[in-house]
Amino acid sequence: MAGGTSLENANPLIFQRSGERLLTAADEDDDVTDPIDDREIFDPYLIRNINDPEHPLSLEELNVVEQVRVNVNEQENAVSVEFTPTIPHCSMATLIGLSIKVKLLRSLPDRFKIDVHITPGAHASEEAVNKQLADKERVAAALENAQLLEVVNQCLTSKSL
Repeated sequence: MAGGTSLENANPLIFQRSGERLLTAADEDDDVTDPIDDREIFDPYLIRNINDPEHPLSLEELNVVEQVRVNVNEQENAVSVEFTPTIPHCSMATLIGLSIKVKLLRSLPDRFKIDVHITPGAHASEEAVNKQLADKERVAAALENAQLLEVVNQCLTSKSL
């Protein structure tokens, strides 16, 4: 937070992190074709540990992202992630959605179509935010803004667990 501005949600509810997934021998075997699934998208190296732009917590700890809201369709090369802002008028919703989308764009093969959107009914400006996140040109333009890209990269920077 810059310049003495106050937090919109000064006391957010904090949720317990889900346990780390147990890796099997097949998960670690490079000779086995491993499909991308919701568990892999939610994995600590992808969306669950993205940092909240306002609080020193992860999106998982704020319950903004949950594995049950991740949907992968390998046959159609589609990944869909719903996220739930902590408050219905969260001004950071677009930035959070952009951070999730950028992380997936950087991490997944190009063949995947990535859809990131707000959980229905969870935000006052849901339709406008979803429209921005679905527009490739708006996303590309946002990422050309050096200051915005710096904030997105801070959200994506790994913190020690």
